Amino acid sequence: MPLRVFKSQRLYCNVAMKEVGKHIYCTPAQANYILHSLRLRSGDTILTFNGYDGEWCARLNLQSKKKCSLELLTQVRRQTIGPDIQYLFAPLKRERLDYMVQKATELGVASINPIYTKHTVANRVNLDRIRINTVKAAEQCGILHIPDIRTPERLVNCLKSWDPERNIIFANENANSTSPIKILEKVGRGKIAVLIGPEGGFSDSERKYLLNQPFVKSISLGPRIMRADTAAIAVLTLVNAVLGDWQAYS
Repeated sequence: MPLRVFKSQRLYCNVAMKEVGKHIYCTPAQANYILHSLRLRSGDTILTFNGYDGEWCARLNLQSKKKCSLELLTQVRRQTIGPDIQYLFAPLKRERLDYMVQKATELGVASINPIYTKHTVANRVNLDRIRINTVKAAEQCGILHIPDIRTPERLVNCLKSWDPERNIIFANENANSTSPIKILEKVGRGKIAVLIGPEGGFSDSERKYLLNQPFVKSISLGPRIMRADTAAIAVLTLVNAVLGDWQAYS
């Protein structure tokens, strides 16, 4: 059974959705998107979600050429959550960062954690832009939750306060060429994090510090050196297949 009807338009609204008949008043940006991009008209229906109250079918009520509201009709899906995967990464430049954030959202991560390293290319992160990209990706791919966006921090500071019960899957270009699937199977299911380094890789001191942490599990991605955004998709795919919610479909 498909998760959703793929022709249905979806809109994320950060308001409570608890009862039939509630009216949600759209922001100017949402109204512009609904009326001009989607070209919906008064009486049309749209799916809406907030990340914690499931997905609802709502009817569009046009108030003016620039204002509209949504009336909740019925809940079509109960709230679900993705796998408990934190995604830690060294920020990239703008377009590639947008792409990586979108794909991480589609792959169901619970949180997005920018991490500064010695070789990080982008020294500033626009958290609002990251948030917009997570919402767009969630709207388009049908998931019901939006990843938490964490404040950027230095790698060492992050690890010093780390929960030792949450294993970090470290994509290490210097790791032994053991099958990553076999390593992940030994980790076991539970709280997981995925760590992707910068374009220039981790420094020797950073890599040594990582490998000295008992909760860090180093895996190889094979004989080819991948770009950071490609590596992120590869590792998140492996983790979902072995430890994440893809297991429910096996």
